[in-house]
Amino acid sequence: MNSLSFRNATALLIAGLALSSAAAENWPQFRGAHGRGLSATAAPTTWNPETHANIRWEAEIPGLGHSSPILWNGRIYLTTAVVPGTVAEVKIGAYGSGDSYKEKDPHQWRLLCLDQTTGKVLWDKLGHEAIPRQERHTKATHSNSTPATDGHHLVAIFGSEGLFCFNLDGTLRWKKELGKMDAGPWDSPTLQWSFASSPLIHDGKVIVQCDVLSEQFLAVFDVTDGRELWRTPRKEVANWCTPAIATTNGKTQIVVNGWKQLGGYDFETGKLIWELSGGGDIPVPAPLIVDDFAFFTSAHGKNRLLRAVRLPVASGEITPPEVDGTNAAIAWCHPRIGSYMQTPIVVGDKLWSCDWLGILTCVDRATGKIHYSERVCKGGQAFTASGIAAGNHLYFTSETGEVAVVDAVEKFTVIATNQLGGQCLATPAAADGTLFFRTTRKLMAIRSK
Repeated sequence: MNSLSFRNATALLIAGLALSSAAAENWPQFRGAHGRGLSATAAPTTWNPETHANIRWEAEIPGLGHSSPILWNGRIYLTTAVVPGTVAEVKIGAYGSGDSYKEKDPHQWRLLCLDQTTGKVLWDKLGHEAIPRQERHTKATHSNSTPATDGHHLVAIFGSEGLFCFNLDGTLRWKKELGKMDAGPWDSPTLQWSFASSPLIHDGKVIVQCDVLSEQFLAVFDVTDGRELWRTPRKEVANWCTPAIATTNGKTQIVVNGWKQLGGYDFETGKLIWELSGGGDIPVPAPLIVDDFAFFTSAHGKNRLLRAVRLPVASGEITPPEVDGTNAAIAWCHPRIGSYMQTPIVVGDKLWSCDWLGILTCVDRATGKIHYSERVCKGGQAFTASGIAAGNHLYFTSETGEVAVVDAVEKFTVIATNQLGGQCLATPAAADGTLFFRTTRKLMAIRSK
């Protein structure tokens, strides 16, 4: 090969690598782009931690956290809470006790960066160190909130310790006090369960939903310097919901779940555009925005609602007289199939919602027609992690680490059941044909070999 041919071949190779890198999928926040839990690329449906079949790598993660991994340009970012010299535990299962762990030791809130291909820890930075200001539920951690990135900044909420913003090398840029995140059930104010709402970054701004016992508000900060741009009080109970971004009628709004005040707020001003009440009284799932619809679910107390709101016509108070009623803004509502923990997922024209005990319901997302309600795994397991999709397959993870792989079609088909080899309460991530699961001890990458 002459020198000119060699230079041309090299240029083509570099261009191809650049295109490949540019085409790589990112997963920048809780449940990925737009919070929808979708990866366009198919991933393995079977794997085995014992034989390492389709296990690309495993990395030990110090401390304890239920925050999800996020992905940006070939790197994984993850938060965790560490008590040096100890191994923290969580109590899994479908139990009703609201007990808390008494925390007396200093914790280190740490931010880790790993190579997406190899699992190598590139850096491990201390973000904050203190004795936690609040206790945690026996099933929770002090690192429940998933960080978010826009490719330049990385923001994380460390519960009552505040809102933190880092560069992508882990250097702290700024932090903001959010107050004491007294997160516990509205009817048992002495219980403390730890904060879990995740931040978002949109158009140069950081969005946080802080609904706790002492104060309820939605706030927006400038991502470059942490300046508070607006803060709107809410009439709500403590919840663990992550907000979502929707654009309708040419305007952007922040959509939030809740019990007393679900709704949409103007992104620029914080003004309430529409509101809705009802559902479970301990809300956890995030709203799911698809096209011009917002899907909401919650389940605790006497109501377990799953419903769809038409955003273009939602204005003012849209709560119907009956809790399961519909109107111009509420397209459909099911009163008894809502989810306590998991955010729903939409693939194509169908929506899936998996409840705390692993009952998976598939409905037509436009009409609410139920296609099926079936159990995805053997009974006796609890489900906290939200489902995700890679290609045409859905992945639902139990707290014991059993993952059911379901076909994304209207006929119920579990095509495989796999084990992670550890407890799992964190929602997984997926990109470019690889699944990333966080157990209570490690992060693992699953990819066809």
